[in-house]
Amino acid sequence: MSTIITEHPFNKSYADSFTFNERNYNWPVVYILKWQEYIYIWETSNIFKRTHDHLKNEEKVIRLNNMFVLYDIEYNKSATLDIESQLIQYISAENSFKLQNKNDGLKDHHYYDREKYIAKFEEIWKELIKEKIVKKDLNEIKNSDLFKYSPYKALNTDQYEIVSDIYEQIKLWNNWTYIIKWEPWTWKSVVASYLIKYLKWKEETKNLKIWLVVPMASLRSTFKKVFKNIDWLKSSMVIWPNDLAKNYNVNNKVPYDIIIVDESHRLQKRKNITNYKAYDDVNSKLGLSKDSTQLDWVLNLSKIQILLYDSNQSIKPADVNQNDFAKIESAKSYELKSQMRVKWWNEYLDFVTNLFDWWRTEFDKIKNYDFKIYDNFSEFRSDIMWKDKEFWLSRIVAGYARPRRSKDNPNEYDIEIDWIKIFRNSTNIDWPNSPNALNEVWCIHTVQWYDLNYVWVILWEELSYDKNTWKFIIKKENYHDSKWKIWIDDEYELERYIINIYKTLLTRWILWTYVYIVDKDLREYFKGKI
Repeated sequence: MSTIITEHPFNKSYADSFTFNERNYNWPVVYILKWQEYIYIWETSNIFKRTHDHLKNEEKVIRLNNMFVLYDIEYNKSATLDIESQLIQYISAENSFKLQNKNDGLKDHHYYDREKYIAKFEEIWKELIKEKIVKKDLNEIKNSDLFKYSPYKALNTDQYEIVSDIYEQIKLWNNWTYIIKWEPWTWKSVVASYLIKYLKWKEETKNLKIWLVVPMASLRSTFKKVFKNIDWLKSSMVIWPNDLAKNYNVNNKVPYDIIIVDESHRLQKRKNITNYKAYDDVNSKLGLSKDSTQLDWVLNLSKIQILLYDSNQSIKPADVNQNDFAKIESAKSYELKSQMRVKWWNEYLDFVTNLFDWWRTEFDKIKNYDFKIYDNFSEFRSDIMWKDKEFWLSRIVAGYARPRRSKDNPNEYDIEIDWIKIFRNSTNIDWPNSPNALNEVWCIHTVQWYDLNYVWVILWEELSYDKNTWKFIIKKENYHDSKWKIWIDDEYELERYIINIYKTLLTRWILWTYVYIVDKDLREYFKGKI
């Protein structure tokens, strides 16, 4: 049985005309209210009562005048909740409407025969395209940043419990630091955007001064695009650390009620940064010592801090020390562990970790997963082209073991392997969606927070392996981030940074991972592990 979509006027005359039957008074349905740029999506088991309730809401009557009802004899309450949730997520991310829904209660859950209703949703979406309610297909939306970072995502139990507990603590004005530790694929950025929207429409917290601090320019730009199109949120709420001091003065020494920091491990200390004067000016304005960190700024300028943190994602000498987070007083910690992609993710993560920690790997436990190591770079390069045509968002990523020659000469290629020449990423802002991204190699400094469908990783020869001593070898002469060389004298520290880089790169996929390793000894070591 297919879902039937019927269109009706949204007014009292139509609502009064409902015939008394089970479909109108006692059957789960999903409905959409819309007019011009406004849209509202919900589910109910009594469409008659809900329609009359909405008509009592003056704002809805003014903004909305069309009604679409989705009915199916196979619907149950779990199915309509799921379809409602998916419609909210996808329509919000399509960005054609101003969604009027709040996001309380959007939770991801399993139920009997869910696969059947997921298939029904795909057919529903095609019908909505025919009705010209939506325009883009599901795959296009699913690959967009507006979908991946939307505050209308359905949270899993793990995520929702953290959001709910933090909200309850804030209601009690427990002025603590909340540290949310996370692992790859736990969608921590979704938790950040969901939480800020949740706090802004809740009656008890809606008037609080809340800002989202994002240290990296590319991710900050993405969040601004998302917030721009969400009611209750503004793009100006997304700032970088230096902006924090703008609202500080002698009469307002703590200008923010709540600061949420995504990727807080990328907050900086005064080491290997690009603008020392601007950094020093902030410390001077805040009355802090010259060596105070951006984490100190956050702690001093807000009553409550929510920090999303993963020490394994620290890849720069400028990043705040791990010990600085451990020393925070009155901190309450949470852990995001439930990954959102595949059931064998934890096994894959263990596999990647063990590759670099010399532990025995058990790759055979990872079923139906394609992890391929190439011997031929030409084959590596050509395979990405047809994978991208089929699945989109297939990109080559790498560490920082090649100088950017094109910076001085735009016609000179940055990378040459087996007579194949490639440029490094031409932009740091939204590179995966830039026109020439497929023909470039993405640098670690901007790849960290993006999720790709297929990731193609180049491991450079700054990392090698000694099969006699069973140890990794760092070849500093092959590492070309010049600023790092100035600041890192400790060989072990450099090894930790480089290995963190490759752990990060090997876990940026949504589907599968393919690898080309330049150093032959390291390649043989990796191949021996699988």
